[in-house]
Amino acid sequence: MPHLVMLYSGNLERELDMSAVCRALAGAMREVKDDAGKPVFPIGGIRVLAYPAAYHAIADAGEAGRAAGESGEYGFVYLNLRMGRGRTPETIEHAGQAITAVAKEQLSPLMARGRVGLTFQIDVGPEVFDAKFGNLHPLFQQGGK
Repeated sequence: MPHLVMLYSGNLERELDMSAVCRALAGAMREVKDDAGKPVFPIGGIRVLAYPAAYHAIADAGEAGRAAGESGEYGFVYLNLRMGRGRTPETIEHAGQAITAVAKEQLSPLMARGRVGLTFQIDVGPEVFDAKFGNLHPLFQQGGK
């Protein structure tokens, strides 16, 4: 962990390069530092995943937008960052602000073209069960072993 999961209405796939959005958000997570200047998130634990909702209902299904002369097609993006315990509230706030800034930058084309609801939430443990057994972390530890 940390895992940043993005759920979005499937109608946005034609509007965004979701792979590029994921890479930008992962980059933002790599850049976040704590008060001591140390990375907040272990590189080997960073995951950014995006899932389109094939079916969705948003707000009034576009009625108000169509009445106002807009296309009436709404979209949504929901980002949820899940991280383990141990970070200060200030560090979590700083991480949230840094990731939000990149999300706003990446998703701004959507806002320019239409109506989109955007939400970003951070959840912090406690985990009921937490097993980590992959071999990715050692690659980023000092000495590579």
